[in-house]
Amino acid sequence: MNQNTRQAWVRKPGQTPENQRQNAMKQHYVHYPLKRGLVGNMAFFLGMAYTHLGIILKAEGQENIPRQTPYVIAANHETYVDGMWIGSFLPRNHFRLMSCIAAKDLEDRHGLLGKLIVRVGRAISIDRFGNPVRGLIIARKKVEEGNILLVHPEGTRTSDGRLGEFKDGAAYIAMKSQVPLVPVFIDGGYEVFNRYMKAPQPIDSKSGRKRKVILTFGQPLYPENYKNPKDMTKALSEWMQKRFDGKQIPRFFTDSQPDQPAGCG
Repeated sequence: MNQNTRQAWVRKPGQTPENQRQNAMKQHYVHYPLKRGLVGNMAFFLGMAYTHLGIILKAEGQENIPRQTPYVIAANHETYVDGMWIGSFLPRNHFRLMSCIAAKDLEDRHGLLGKLIVRVGRAISIDRFGNPVRGLIIARKKVEEGNILLVHPEGTRTSDGRLGEFKDGAAYIAMKSQVPLVPVFIDGGYEVFNRYMKAPQPIDSKSGRKRKVILTFGQPLYPENYKNPKDMTKALSEWMQKRFDGKQIPRFFTDSQPDQPAGCG
């Protein structure tokens, strides 16, 4: 609970416990999505400059990005900076509206990088180890207000280079908000900056060449074509698995290691 939320819970004369809960929710709600601001925009500019100097970053299927906003983006999760890469291929007016769901401890426990990631991604905090309902409700309402939302349905960065189990959060928000769900497959990010690397490794040590990362935007999934979020999640997972099976960039898989908080930026 942040400082604003704690202050909202302080008992005021004449307030009932229900009034206090409502005030705390309002304080929490207006806090998100975080403002990108000067710091976030500068971090995005510098991060993308470093990206283009270090690796070959490509996108396929950009014609599948909806012209109208809002919508939800669902991507596999390979690096801290997946969201930054995705955002760089959105139309400029869409990137201004892009926000993301992030683990609530990312800003507090991951140093300067974590603080920059949540600003670049205009993060909406969610407790993935506790009760995520409040975060999902806020995220849904923010989409209904016109924000584009990036969600990583696996919930955390891959621990071994393989796809994880997809949760229903992205599909739930898309269906409740009645907006398209745009799948994005990230190929090659794990080799550049996976969760076990202290810094990016943009150069392939064997070939001496720049590594390549390819983002594929799939055709949107529309809520009216699915009975419930589970059905939409199943379609998303099948699309993602098909892309994974046809990966263009070879992968060396690692043994699974302890879990770490997810990023979005």
